Amino acid sequence: MPLAYELRPEKLDDFVGQSQIVGTSSWLRQAINKDELSSVILFGPPGSGKTTLAHIIANATKSRFVKINAVLGTVKLLKEELLKAEEAVKMGQKTIIFVDEIHRFNKAQQDVLLPYVEGGSIVLIGATTENPSFTVISPLISRSKVLVLNRLEYEDLEKILNRGLKKFSKVKITEEAKRIIIGESNGDARVLLNTLEDLFSQSNNITKKSIENSNVLKTLKYDKNGEEHYNIISALHKSMRDSDPDGAIYWMLRMLDAGEDPLYIARRLIRFASEDIGMTDPHALMVAQATYASCHYIGVPECDVILAQAVVHLSCAPKSNSLYTAVLSARSDIKSYGNLDVPSHLRNAPSKLMKEMGYGKGYKYAHNFENAKVEQTHLPERLKNKKYYLPTERGLEKKIFDKLQK
Repeated sequence: MPLAYELRPEKLDDFVGQSQIVGTSSWLRQAINKDELSSVILFGPPGSGKTTLAHIIANATKSRFVKINAVLGTVKLLKEELLKAEEAVKMGQKTIIFVDEIHRFNKAQQDVLLPYVEGGSIVLIGATTENPSFTVISPLISRSKVLVLNRLEYEDLEKILNRGLKKFSKVKITEEAKRIIIGESNGDARVLLNTLEDLFSQSNNITKKSIENSNVLKTLKYDKNGEEHYNIISALHKSMRDSDPDGAIYWMLRMLDAGEDPLYIARRLIRFASEDIGMTDPHALMVAQATYASCHYIGVPECDVILAQAVVHLSCAPKSNSLYTAVLSARSDIKSYGNLDVPSHLRNAPSKLMKEMGYGKGYKYAHNFENAKVEQTHLPERLKNKKYYLPTERGLEKKIFDKLQK
């Protein structure tokens, strides 16, 4: 039996961490103690205690308890259990259905649960590592309490580690090794206990050196298709926007070391160069483009310094969102006003008929004017006085715009 399973607590008083949802006055504790639980969605990172809480509820309740893993569960199996739940209700017994990894159920599968949750035939406990806002259908969320579990703190993991050590009383372990194991668990109790078990299977004397020589590797929480992916790229983007090169380097390396495609990061840097810097430093876009090409040529791991150079340049560059706001404003007018007519003097006139219709009449050829500065309307009549591009006073942007105006 895996150590993580063997040490799983059977009652709430032995549960470690998550005081915000299992504290003495919490709704969940009161509901469990009174056996009056209603449907809940447990949302949190791996190893934070979601499945453990479900098992504690199973031990504490007088209800039938059914566990379904969404990876293996089918609609047929689900309907069978729901029909049994309806029969149990007629006999005066409630049914709790625990759906582990509920985010892996598609919409049709989740829809099957809805009428039974709504009608009170079952109490649903859904566990998910993915944000339920995106992975659980809205009607189920509205009929459930969403409880957020956090990554376990150092002190919580230390308690769990000490419980595990009691199982291996003959094995010696240094305090430094304990700190390394806790740090490498990344807030995940299951990873911590699995790591501990793996180390003890290799040696009876656990030290920093024995850990380094083992095949136990540190794993970073990062899902290329999940919420953490978007959280970290958001942190990188906002660190650069806030002109913080240290934060930018950290989040960039978090992505890269977790296996993210460096070209994805480079593409985001190209977007950032125009959206948040623009004409205050026109070279930023060239730096970002060169970064993409360099990452393509050199690949990982050598591209790490190239990406670091880029994020530092973009972080330290003067910022302006003038291009971004210009795009938003112009696109808003296009959506609001539809296909406004092109002013006659700007229209193409390749035929005699078009010329007779006034196409191109009055057009002023820019190269006939000093600095190619022409006073003529370039927007549809309804928008003729509209200003989309509003340059800032920072960097090269104002100088370039002032030169253009002259």
